[in-house]
Amino acid sequence: MEKAKKMKIFIGLSYLILLTVFLFLFFSKFSLQEITSYDFIKENRSYFFELKNSNLFLVFFVFLILTILWVFPFLGFGSPIALMGGFIFGKWIGTFVVVLGLSIGATFLYIFGNYFLKNLIKEKFLDKYKDLENKFKKSEFLYLLIYRFIGGIPWQLSCILPTIFNVKVSNFFLASLIGIIPQIFLVVSIGSGLEKVIEQNSDIPTVTDIIFLPDIYFPILAFLSLVLITVFIRRWFYKKKD
Repeated sequence: MEKAKKMKIFIGLSYLILLTVFLFLFFSKFSLQEITSYDFIKENRSYFFELKNSNLFLVFFVFLILTILWVFPFLGFGSPIALMGGFIFGKWIGTFVVVLGLSIGATFLYIFGNYFLKNLIKEKFLDKYKDLENKFKKSEFLYLLIYRFIGGIPWQLSCILPTIFNVKVSNFFLASLIGIIPQIFLVVSIGSGLEKVIEQNSDIPTVTDIIFLPDIYFPILAFLSLVLITVFIRRWFYKKKD
């Protein structure tokens, strides 16, 4: 118990230190007013596109590394990085790099949790998710795939929760890689649509300009449909046996 408490303190302090250093370096170069201005976004869009067109492999690799770090150790979640991936790379390459980066980062987080947080996770969540243990024993990869697809649990917790079921690292990675594709693709598509809005508007677009663009409202409608589907599947998946 004492070891788990020390580990939590260490993780919390490490995260705060890394986050503080990042924010200090970032805001020493850019002010809050700059990064929230439309001109700043539009100018940096042009910069990223020139950089991507001149060296796609380098930008792809750097974004992949940053996505991995975003998940572990920074404990970020998928939506912001997916929007950015769509904004920079478009739908297809954006989906590939974001899904790959999130899956690798999630796997690192799972491995870390398996070594250092397993007992703590069991103590806190095993009773709550006891019924899932039997499902994972029946077909580990299949139920991991469903688990990653339906979500419903905070991203960081969803990466370390399977430690209590002793799932294989390879199964966790492959299930993450495949299972998160639908929702990531839709969020990336929204990011790609936002890029087109900025490209076509020299001034700040109105909300209606954004919402009624097919590249925006189609992914949003598809995303909402996906949410409804996962809600029904989630009820079955997390249903407790009587």
